[in-house]
Amino acid sequence: MDGQKDASFPRLPFPPISRSHILHCSYHSWHPKYRSITPKARLIPLTAPFLSYLRSDGIILPPEANDNEYVSADTDSGIFSSASTSTGSLSDTDSESSYTDPSLSWPEIHLRIKSTIEELGGNVVPKLNWSAPKDATWINATNNMECRSPNDVYLLLKSSDFITHDLEQAFDSCSSPHSPSPLANNTTDPVETKPDDGNSSIPYHLILRKTIPALATSLEFRCFVRARTLLCLCQRDLNHYDFLADSVGSLRVQIQRFFDENLKNSFEDADFIFDVYVPPPHQRVWLIDINPWAPRTDPLLFSWLEILTMRGPGEEHRERLEGDGDGDGAGDEGDGEESVDDGRSSDDEDAEEEIFEPEFRLVGRNDPEAYSFNTPQYSAHKMPKDVVDASGDGEAGLREFMGRWREIVREQEEEAGRGSG
Repeated sequence: MDGQKDASFPRLPFPPISRSHILHCSYHSWHPKYRSITPKARLIPLTAPFLSYLRSDGIILPPEANDNEYVSADTDSGIFSSASTSTGSLSDTDSESSYTDPSLSWPEIHLRIKSTIEELGGNVVPKLNWSAPKDATWINATNNMECRSPNDVYLLLKSSDFITHDLEQAFDSCSSPHSPSPLANNTTDPVETKPDDGNSSIPYHLILRKTIPALATSLEFRCFVRARTLLCLCQRDLNHYDFLADSVGSLRVQIQRFFDENLKNSFEDADFIFDVYVPPPHQRVWLIDINPWAPRTDPLLFSWLEILTMRGPGEEHRERLEGDGDGDGAGDEGDGEESVDDGRSSDDEDAEEEIFEPEFRLVGRNDPEAYSFNTPQYSAHKMPKDVVDASGDGEAGLREFMGRWREIVREQEEEAGRGSG
């Protein structure tokens, strides 16, 4: 049966995805309209030199204030190194001897990031137009996305495949990925200008969101909207929580009301996905993000085939009416008697039939997603275990690991030299 079902859908039945839809889901596009219902955040327009820095190979970080040490990466191996520019501890053959502060090419961005972090209480979570560097948390000393300095931000952004996707493949799923977009062409924000690049007209922004204290990831939900109808929703955190089963009814009501009042008729497109956070005591809903209705967005506890073929309220109503009409005519008399006894008008019955409740899917106690021994989230984007373990010890761990690695490389080079001699 599975083979027959797959044969019916050789490709996911997605409608054409336009550049304008992708841009409507960019944080800089929707945030001004929904600012009052989102956590506190600041948007920093990005310049071409900074975008070139994000795209460049290797990781070189600006020196910290009042600190002579910096962290860099060899562009071939990508392994981090740390050295002092003042003690002369590096040999003349080391590539770090030619170190240049990369922020000299974008000083205004560097200062803006630093001041924004201070304004937002000294702790922020970064993202670009669409993606956050969730896949790079292994490189952060705190093993999460919280940043307390500009270098924390740069390290996460440059280590993330998700950020690279935003920079290089933003329109890959579009029907005409390189067609012009009115939204992009009408903006006056700084943009990256690269010839023959479909992403050249994107007004890139760095978003710094104030860290939410005691964020309960169990209360983050992803909501799928089709034809301006909240079709279904599910957990974002793929762990089982006993208390959620008793809260489904109230959470569904709160999120449905939030959607009806704030997003249903105001967002530019009829199909989209939004993420919300409903902190205790579940009396307020916060909009966290808006995502494209596209294969690139993770459906989490659903599959895209499920969502695309799921019956909405109008379709469910039509199917029921068609089913009621299939008969041999023997029930016509009975139907007439029911209409007299019931005392309800046909309009009332139609209204009842059209009531639609979105499916709310949770991780069950026995679901595979509920167990931590499964493959960790974003594991495909992570580094070797030795590097991850070293990053868990913070900067000192990375220094020690780098020292060991450099020693191994040096010994291998010496052995190779003796062998060739």
